[in-house]
Amino acid sequence: MNRFYVACDLGAETGRVMLGTLHKDKLTLSEVRRFQNTPIEERNSLQWNIPHLYQEILTALREISVYEEPIDSVSCNSWDSDYLLFSPDDSLICPTYHRNDSRTEAGMAEILSKVPWETVYEETGVHKMPGNTLFQLGAEKSRRLKRSRLMPIADGFNFLLSGVPRIEMSLASATQLYNPVTRAWSDPLFKALRLPPELFPAVVPAGTKLGVLRPEILKETRLEEAQVVTSCSHELAATLAGLPVSRGENWVFLRSGGWALMGTELIGPIINEAARESNFTNQMGYGGSVHFYKQVVGLRILEECKQFWKEKDRELDDDVLTHLAIAAPPFESLIDPADPRFLTPGDMPLKIQAFCKETDQPVPRKPGPILRCVLESMALLYRKTLRQMETLTGRRFTRLFLLNGSSHNLLHHFIANALQIPLVVASPDTTGIGNVIVQSLALGHIGSLDEARELVRQSFKTETITPYAAVWNSAYDKLEELVPS
Repeated sequence: MNRFYVACDLGAETGRVMLGTLHKDKLTLSEVRRFQNTPIEERNSLQWNIPHLYQEILTALREISVYEEPIDSVSCNSWDSDYLLFSPDDSLICPTYHRNDSRTEAGMAEILSKVPWETVYEETGVHKMPGNTLFQLGAEKSRRLKRSRLMPIADGFNFLLSGVPRIEMSLASATQLYNPVTRAWSDPLFKALRLPPELFPAVVPAGTKLGVLRPEILKETRLEEAQVVTSCSHELAATLAGLPVSRGENWVFLRSGGWALMGTELIGPIINEAARESNFTNQMGYGGSVHFYKQVVGLRILEECKQFWKEKDRELDDDVLTHLAIAAPPFESLIDPADPRFLTPGDMPLKIQAFCKETDQPVPRKPGPILRCVLESMALLYRKTLRQMETLTGRRFTRLFLLNGSSHNLLHHFIANALQIPLVVASPDTTGIGNVIVQSLALGHIGSLDEARELVRQSFKTETITPYAAVWNSAYDKLEELVPS
């Protein structure tokens, strides 16, 4: 008997609705609809277009109903920090602000004037970011919060679909108002900020059945048998649930992007001074696990270099750039990707050249050597982050899963060699896979997470890159001389 699940993957840039099919010992995933999630600027503020996202999901559900297959369940996952507000009659309170809206800096200052940062971290284990839910609430007007109900994005959409207000644990832990040790909202923070307890619905674990679709949605989509389930509402938690890891394996993940995330999965949080000073976050995952990770520099330096060359009429094809980087001498120059100068846009090749000159290294002039310098430096920075994690967790990691794997195959090889552990390029659909897996576990169609991960191994292909160049060890010593501890 076939089982069908709908995964609504709401990304901060792109949304996708996917149909998962479980047939015997095989899981397949197909994209039903893809749409852009573009913020809007209104009245000098940055906002999310929630009605647009809702209509896109409804359109996808109508398209799925045409298949005339019995859909077992539906679930949404999303990015963190942002939230929906609902009035007592369950109508949406607009606007829904974007985490990069200018108000967040003032909100963070307001919160930290009432509660010391050390206390916030001790209570939540979440690193400091202006757009976090906690700091956004510092900028909220009291009239918007009065008698309202707050839900993170994915949980708000699960509510719109089911009519049952719940917050799944992974997104709750990302609000910076949830204590991952007590597994409850932080009472000290609620009291210090005078937040009404009724502002937040009850927190539930991933895999909670909420109920059938609202009557008006049922009428429109004819998906009578579909239940709304809280999968892992946070996109990262859903992604990690969908990885083909083995029981007892010490693995680490790296999520690629302009900014990258690097971390691992633990059985409990690590909240201490060292973790706080190193900017690590503790976030709840499936089955009560904890995802321990930090934000590191990603592809933004490379993208800024490409933009600079384009503006100077020196735009090069990605394949040509890679060829030039391969031909450039290895480890001739390195940078500290976390140096503040590289965290702001503009004139990136010139900044790289200035860093190399200041540190008495050969100054790369051409695109090939500059690109090689950036990619090698990024890979070595990830090795430094891995060593931090090993010190904090007391573990020795043996495999890295690359999430959102880009087309930068050269960088993938550099990372494997720098870390000296095998690198597995995960499926680009891993978030949707994890969403579907948790739904199937909730409905009893799969017996355990170990069984689910074995199913993923059998159903989806991955690429493994094995390290082969030990010369990266001496290159790491060179980077350590350039990068302050």
